[in-house]
Amino acid sequence: MSQHDTIQRFIIERLNLRGEIIRLHDTYRAVSERHVYPEEVRKTLGEGLAAVALLSATLKFEGSIILQIESDGAINLLVVQSDHQFQLRGLAQWQPELLSLTDSHILGKGRLAITITPKQGERYQGIVNLTNGGLADSLETYFRQSEQLATCLCLWSEDETVTGMLLQLMPHNTGESAEMVWAHYTQMMKAISSHEFNQFTNQEIIQKLFYAEDVCLYDAEKVAFHCGCSVERMERALRLWDQKEIQELLRLHKKVTVTCEFCNNQYDFDAGDVARLRGHIWN
Repeated sequence: MSQHDTIQRFIIERLNLRGEIIRLHDTYRAVSERHVYPEEVRKTLGEGLAAVALLSATLKFEGSIILQIESDGAINLLVVQSDHQFQLRGLAQWQPELLSLTDSHILGKGRLAITITPKQGERYQGIVNLTNGGLADSLETYFRQSEQLATCLCLWSEDETVTGMLLQLMPHNTGESAEMVWAHYTQMMKAISSHEFNQFTNQEIIQKLFYAEDVCLYDAEKVAFHCGCSVERMERALRLWDQKEIQELLRLHKKVTVTCEFCNNQYDFDAGDVARLRGHIWN
């Protein structure tokens, strides 16, 4: 299997470390081409997609996870989602007048929310403030504060490819030696450049980082774009619309168009469709 659009898990039992590596190409392009994004926004959206897939890989149940950022920077809203099958979708909203500023203003002050929705069980949400270090640093803060789990996350964007690597120290591994091991490997991990990462395979990256260790590298799993919007979901969205607004659109255009924010697909409903839904919408 090509390593494009895959996520691959690894474990180092002796050091109580676990991690994942993700590489996105076609998936990144499929999501980012749904809207016309400035390059700085597109890169951050891609890193968000890689990050939410890496987070999804840490879950041990079926369901979905949403990463949402609201900030006063150039990107005022970023929403990315993955399910347990690594089906990704995402969108970004931005303020054009702030894009001319430096990269540090791409994500300004704001908050990062992680919402986990299992197929069975209760929904969970954790929220942290954005840090000056960007998306990866903010997610490390999330794991430290919300999960009490030492986590190192690196995200790289180069040309049409987004890559990422997540490393975690298991909570039962404590003590001075564990801290030294953690500091050593996270420092090495953060020293890798995007160019180096794209030059080597996952196995070669792991061999470079953990050359003295016995690493269990699992089979890579496929990652893909999938929106999941449908006529039924758009009908539910239409129920939230104002009755007068719907009637005015039917009068002017003979139809009501509902657009999926994620994939930009449009769903048209004519007067007959609205009449069929009328009892559900207004009664």
